[in-house]
Amino acid sequence: MERVILHSDINSCYVSIELLTRPELRGLPVAVGGDEEARHGIILAKSQEAKRCGVKTGMVLWQARQLCPELIVLRPHYDKYEAVSHAARAIYADFTDRQEPFGLDESWLDITGCHAWKDGYLAAQEVRRRIRSELGVTVSVGVSWNKAFAKLGSDYRKPDAVTVLGKDNFREVVWPLPVGALLFAGPASVRTLGAMGVRTIGQLAAADPEMLRLRMGKGGLTLYRYANGWDDSPVRRFDCLPPVKSIGNSTTPPRDLVCDADVRAVMLALAEEVGARLRGAGMRTRLIEVAVRDGETLHWTEHQAALSRPTDVTKELYERAMSLFRELHRWPGALRGLGLRTGVLSPADAPEQTDLFTDYRRLDRLRSLDRAVDGLCARYGARTVRRLGAALPEDMPREKCSFADR
Repeated sequence: MERVILHSDINSCYVSIELLTRPELRGLPVAVGGDEEARHGIILAKSQEAKRCGVKTGMVLWQARQLCPELIVLRPHYDKYEAVSHAARAIYADFTDRQEPFGLDESWLDITGCHAWKDGYLAAQEVRRRIRSELGVTVSVGVSWNKAFAKLGSDYRKPDAVTVLGKDNFREVVWPLPVGALLFAGPASVRTLGAMGVRTIGQLAAADPEMLRLRMGKGGLTLYRYANGWDDSPVRRFDCLPPVKSIGNSTTPPRDLVCDADVRAVMLALAEEVGARLRGAGMRTRLIEVAVRDGETLHWTEHQAALSRPTDVTKELYERAMSLFRELHRWPGALRGLGLRTGVLSPADAPEQTDLFTDYRRLDRLRSLDRAVDGLCARYGARTVRRLGAALPEDMPREKCSFADR
């Protein structure tokens, strides 16, 4: 039986959701962006009107305003976006139990063998109708026999459209498209393929797979298979998604970090958030990585180290991260950003080899404290309880400390 796979993509997701409570802005060039004063000033999403002016996702706000002086920029509200995303997934669940999210705004649906929906096009039209009727936003839906082409179909016509890519028409529709339209064909892959003279999906489908393997490794063969429609990857059920491999966060403060006091404040806030996410996922880490972004070159540099035993304790994450930071960076030299990532994760309830040199009673007390803080924050808000000295980016004083403070 040939598979029937849908890919549903909420059109201009963040902007569409914001306009639900700002209907007077419909038809105007609107974008959702960061805080320019906090140096988070990039475009996160844009309306079709802003897109027609040349505004692109990831563009800095001052560039976007040069292209579109009348652009209206709204601050993001992630709680709203998550609520709509969950509601959309509840609607998708009425069509099939095989749905795989791809970010907040996209999902694959495998309706193969669903007796109520033997026709993928009719199912896609019903998805469109229900999302618009029940949530007030629109979706574009791609229909195909594989995930790669279903995703391409949802991107092919926007907004509020259905595109069917079948075995009878995909060569005429898909192969003339630029190779960057293909799933997982990122900028680096597009540049490599362009240097090889491969610029369209059709050229990629006709390329020598051995040459692709030698130049691009396994990723080149994956793109070759996608271009030919040979993607047989399954649509994973939501509760069967692969486990998280890493948990981390990074930030760009409202001013450069110029002394240890700056770094300690931001690092402690990052450790609090990463530790809470580890505990929420029921995981512990055996690897910590610190990343710093140079204030002049804007380049990121990373340094990582393995831990002797897994941990999810905020204090341990912070202390090890600061140790790594001091190995990585020497003052003077202002920093534009800071990041903390954990990897080599294992379940928190996994057996652990004890040793004679660790104070496990102290660790138990620290874990109890962390759990109490997590509970209060979950109930009353993420910033209800914070450790002394932790500074989220928006809380950092705008004035710089002097070099004498370093």
